[in-house]
Amino acid sequence: MPPPHFTPVALDKAYRLINHGPTVLVSSAHAGEVNVMSAAWACALDFSPPKVTVVIDKATRTRALVEGSGAFALCVPPVGLAALAFGVGSDSALTVPDKLARHGVKTFHAPGHEALPLVDGCVAWLACRLMPEPHNQTAYDLFIGEVVGAWADERVFRAGRWHFDGAPDELRTLHYVAGGQFYATGASVQVGGTQ
Repeated sequence: MPPPHFTPVALDKAYRLINHGPTVLVSSAHAGEVNVMSAAWACALDFSPPKVTVVIDKATRTRALVEGSGAFALCVPPVGLAALAFGVGSDSALTVPDKLARHGVKTFHAPGHEALPLVDGCVAWLACRLMPEPHNQTAYDLFIGEVVGAWADERVFRAGRWHFDGAPDELRTLHYVAGGQFYATGASVQVGGTQ
């Protein structure tokens, strides 16, 4: 069951969910196994159809699930999930098989995307179909996904835009800078139109 405030986002606005460079949680499932890892290197790639990129190292269990299932989600954690994001990014399911339970990760499924786990407590979610690019995946650990579903917490994202200034600080997104340190998305600076 999706959490409260889980609202669909038009696919032509889906890129805006990660355009500001937040840390993401990459989730996937295959053959009955679910895993979640953190990634600081994810970005929007294209508008129509919407596409994203994310770096998923060869040494991660999530990578095998993504390659096996052909799908992944990018979930955008807020400040309130900083410890969870750090934990699932530091622990590998290969050496810590219970890492999701250990770090309190709860998942749910969106209607129409029942095979793909989404991380509860996030403020945005992008369901992606893997667009296989074997050379990029092997040489650079770079994965491309076509966004096939997008949702956001309407307390901070509505009408195609982020609205952090009027929301609780714990709903601001995270930006990882290394060494266990994150920054939260700051104040808005409006220049020009409101496209």
